[in-house]
Amino acid sequence: MGKCPICKIVKLLAGIGALNWGLVALFNVNLVTTLLGDMTTPAKIVYILVGISGLMTLVTFIKQCPCGCTK
Repeated sequence: MGKCPICKIVKLLAGIGALNWGLVALFNVNLVTTLLGDMTTPAKIVYILVGISGLMTLVTFIKQCPCGCTK
């Protein structure tokens, strides 16, 4: 992924998702639900965005950045 704004946001969200899963595994603390509540609309939006970011990150292993910037 390049250095365009979309790529930076995708990397940030994927990192937040990874950090959250690490906290769940190590300390049984879900940062998203702690900050936003258990399955509230904002929490669901964060989970959806993190999921999309993870998918976009996986796509970059196969092909060029999905937003069109160069690697």
